[in-house]
Amino acid sequence: MKSFFKNLTAVGAGLIICLAGLGFYIFTQFQPADSQIKTSTSFVIPKGQAVSVIANRLKAAGLIKNPLAFRILAKAQKLENQIQAGSFELSPSLSLNQLVLELTKGTNDLWITIPEGWRAEEIAEMLGRQNLTDFNQTEFTDLATASEGYLFPDTYLIPKMSTSQSVYHLLTNTFDKKVAQGLSTEFAISSHTLAENMTMASIVEREARGYEQMRHVAGILWHRWEIHMALQADATIQYAKGYNQLEKSWWTPPTAADRIFPSPFNTYLRPGLPPHPIANPGLEAIRATLDPIKTNDLFYLHDRQGGLHYAKTLEVHNQNIQQYLK
Repeated sequence: MKSFFKNLTAVGAGLIICLAGLGFYIFTQFQPADSQIKTSTSFVIPKGQAVSVIANRLKAAGLIKNPLAFRILAKAQKLENQIQAGSFELSPSLSLNQLVLELTKGTNDLWITIPEGWRAEEIAEMLGRQNLTDFNQTEFTDLATASEGYLFPDTYLIPKMSTSQSVYHLLTNTFDKKVAQGLSTEFAISSHTLAENMTMASIVEREARGYEQMRHVAGILWHRWEIHMALQADATIQYAKGYNQLEKSWWTPPTAADRIFPSPFNTYLRPGLPPHPIANPGLEAIRATLDPIKTNDLFYLHDRQGGLHYAKTLEVHNQNIQQYLK
């Protein structure tokens, strides 16, 4: 009996030691990854990134000890949904609790989305409404209008203290990386110049929706261009007329009378491409322009639901007008 109690005491003591060791291990997982490193490193959280992914990335960056401990603490403090997207300056010397709280505070950056098909002035107006402390809308407009078509539409993480020039260079440098370099092979085998392709892509962006529809419209417009037929694209008239004060829009649907509006961008009056792009196209429109559908169609029209209807002859095109627009 004495031996039994002796063994029981030993087991109990061992269990206590194990529990104490486990408790100490858990405690250490909530401590700083390295309390000796006081310097900070930049850590970016993209929009919509899952907490589990953030936790694993923090561990890989040497900022926390244990991803599971991060997730448990964030959940326990009901902070999972308060972790923000943006750029943070974090140090390995922060405790897990301090680090989680840092990720819920406002960052020094803004996530800003520039939609496909906007003209330079629209982009400038939108940026002017953001909390960019050193941004000058007029200065940006002057820079951007000279690069119409080459301001790449995307979602950007922009520091709040960015200047007009730095934002402009961010957009044009992204174009160089994703388009000029990213599609360099496609441009090299194209029978059209970069400027011609970008001008056409800007029209396709405004005239069609979806990759296959864009390819078909690009095929029609290139066909017209090759046979020296006027492109007759409404979007070019919209660009020529500019901002409509009454409609409060840069892209007011043109009237029949607008087709004689005097402008080098009016593709009803002038054959060929406009002098430069009329908007800033996205990758889909650019790719569609570089790889158009080979077609004998010469006409297309939008119905009232936004669908497109194609025709090889003016007679069929007029029938489509009667059927879908009258």
